[in-house]
Amino acid sequence: MMKRLSFKQKRLEITIHTISWLLIFIFPIMLTEWGDKVDWARYWRGSIVPLCCFVMFYINYLCLVPKFLFRNNGVKFLLVNAVLIILITLGIHYVHVLFLNPPHPEFVPGFMPGPPPPHRWMFLGRQLVMMAFVVGLSTAIRVSIRWRYTEERLVETEREKTEAELKNLKNQLRPHFLLNTLNNIYSLIAIDGHRAQEAVQELSKMLRYVLYDNQSSKVSLAKELDFINNYISLMRIRLSESVKVSVHLDAGKDPVLISPLIFISLIENAFKHGVSPTEESFISISITGHSDGRVTCEIMNSNFPKNENDKSGNGIGLVQVRRRLDFAYPGRYEWNKGTSDNDSIYISTLTIQTSEL
Repeated sequence: MMKRLSFKQKRLEITIHTISWLLIFIFPIMLTEWGDKVDWARYWRGSIVPLCCFVMFYINYLCLVPKFLFRNNGVKFLLVNAVLIILITLGIHYVHVLFLNPPHPEFVPGFMPGPPPPHRWMFLGRQLVMMAFVVGLSTAIRVSIRWRYTEERLVETEREKTEAELKNLKNQLRPHFLLNTLNNIYSLIAIDGHRAQEAVQELSKMLRYVLYDNQSSKVSLAKELDFINNYISLMRIRLSESVKVSVHLDAGKDPVLISPLIFISLIENAFKHGVSPTEESFISISITGHSDGRVTCEIMNSNFPKNENDKSGNGIGLVQVRRRLDFAYPGRYEWNKGTSDNDSIYISTLTIQTSEL
C-alpha cells in the first residue's frame, strides 16, 4: 500500500514540476499579441534568468538539501548555496554584458569597462535576491515533501501496529480459557447433556467468528453482538449462583459497522475483576446501536481487583483498547471509567460515533 501510494505521489510530483516549469518558460510567448511574430532573440535573452533558476532549484532539490540539510549539516548547506548564488549571479551578469549587451570595442576581456553604472548594481542585487528566493522555495518544497512522507510512514506504521494488536486480540482465547471451558462442558455432560451440547455449539461459533468471520476492518454490530453473547454464555458456565449477570445487547434497526473485538477486552475485564468466589457479585453489560451511528457500551460490575501475581485475563489491557479507539475513531469516541466512591463498583461507559459526520 505504501509503495503504491509513494509511486502515485512521485508521478504527481513529476507532473506538477513539469507543468510549472513549462508555464514559466512558455508564459512570455503567450504574452505575444495575436498575429505578431515571436522575437526569439529577445525570448532567449529573457530565458537566461529562468534557466539559471531552474538549475539552482534542482541543485538544491536533488542534491544539496538531501546531502546537507537532511543530515543536519546546515552550515555547509548555507555556505555552498552562498557560493553558488554569487557565481550564478556573476555568470548571468557576465553573459548579459559580453554577449547580450556587447561592450565598447575597446573593452579588454577580463576587465570591466569602467565603473559599473548604478543600474548594474540594481541588476546584481535583483539576481542575488532572485537566486536566494529560488533556494528558499526549493528547500521549503523538499522539506514539506519529506515531512509529509514521514507523517505517512508514521500513520502506516501505526496502522500496521494496530493490525498486529488486532491479530493478537483475535487470538486472545488463551489455552487456559479453552481448557477451563472444555472442563466445564465435560462436567455438564454428566449433569445436563443438552446444555453441554449447547455450550459446544456456542464455543464453535465463537471460534469461527474469531478465526474466519471478522477478517475485515469493520464488521456489522449484529455479528459482533452475537459473538459477545456467545462469549458471555461460555463465561457463565463456570460462575456460581452468587454472581448475577445481566446482559442487554441491541444492534438497533439500522445497520451499523464497528471495528471487530473492540468491546471484548472490556467485557473480559469485567469478568476478571467483577467476580468473587466468596462474596456476592454482579456484572451488568449493555451495548446498544443507535440510528445516528452511535454505539454505547455500558458495563458495571462489583469491584474485586486482582493482585499483580494474577496473570489471568486477556493480556491486551485497557491501554491497547484506547490505542485502537484512537486509531479507528479519532475524536469520535468518549470513554469514562472508574470506581464508585467506596471502590465497590467499577463503571465503564464507552460511546463511539461509527459514522464520520
